[in-house]
Amino acid sequence: MKIFGKALGILLSAAVTVGVGTGVIANQAHAAEKSINIGWTAWSDAEAVTKLAKHVIEERFGYKVELTMADIGIQYQGIASGKLDAMLMSWQPLTHKPYLDKVGKDVVDLGPLYTRARLGWVVPDYIPVDQVKSIEDLKKPEVQKQLGGKIQGIDPGSGLMQASEKALKTYDLKGMQLVSASDAAMLAALERAMKRNEWIVVTSWSPHWMFANWKLRYIEDPKGALGGLESVNAIVRKGFYQDHPDVYEFLNRMVLPIGDLEAMMQEARQSSYEKAVDNYIKNNKARIDYWVTGKL
Repeated sequence: MKIFGKALGILLSAAVTVGVGTGVIANQAHAAEKSINIGWTAWSDAEAVTKLAKHVIEERFGYKVELTMADIGIQYQGIASGKLDAMLMSWQPLTHKPYLDKVGKDVVDLGPLYTRARLGWVVPDYIPVDQVKSIEDLKKPEVQKQLGGKIQGIDPGSGLMQASEKALKTYDLKGMQLVSASDAAMLAALERAMKRNEWIVVTSWSPHWMFANWKLRYIEDPKGALGGLESVNAIVRKGFYQDHPDVYEFLNRMVLPIGDLEAMMQEARQSSYEKAVDNYIKNNKARIDYWVTGKL
């Protein structure tokens, strides 16, 4: 634990910081009081939600918000130790259960940011359903040959990859290898395969812009190895409410329809997450005002 704690401190101190607050800060002492650090991972939904929260917190509360990129497990440890103030990507109740089992008593759960999220394995829709309908079908030698014996995954520390490792064992898929990569690498592999009309299975989740961009489908998981419907929650460090009650209350009220989130993610692909966030705020003034003030 001492070694991990030291590594955590080094990682967080050297983490990627995105942007600074645009509010007027009177002096350095005031800036220190009005500064928070939010952890994130470069998943499409997490980036949209986190940058939306950052924009509102800076513009409406005058904070400086730093975004610290780190693996998901590191973020949970950062919240528990107080090195991070918040994270907006806690998948519950199953996907991130191993992390919450370790640090749940040392963090504060503010509840869902959005619901009806899910994990799963996805294939292009041109792969015949009568050949690949469920995970069970991946046992077939002819299917494994078409797939090159691989399932394309994302970053190894993610809950999705842990669930996928479980699925390999649950379905006894000895002929299949789960390939670790990143969200970007998974998407690149999927796009490459689809251009060539090749077979591929990728680990994915909803919400994700990929479903609006390509014709894809989840394959069935009859044994429930990858879980069911999930919510994605905000969690903060202990003492965050006492230090930043206005931001705490804002995050507690921030609930986003999943359809709105998917539309924002798709728009961000055509421009940027910053522009998509700006447009969402302009087009949803009443909702944002409620998040900020609590008044309908």
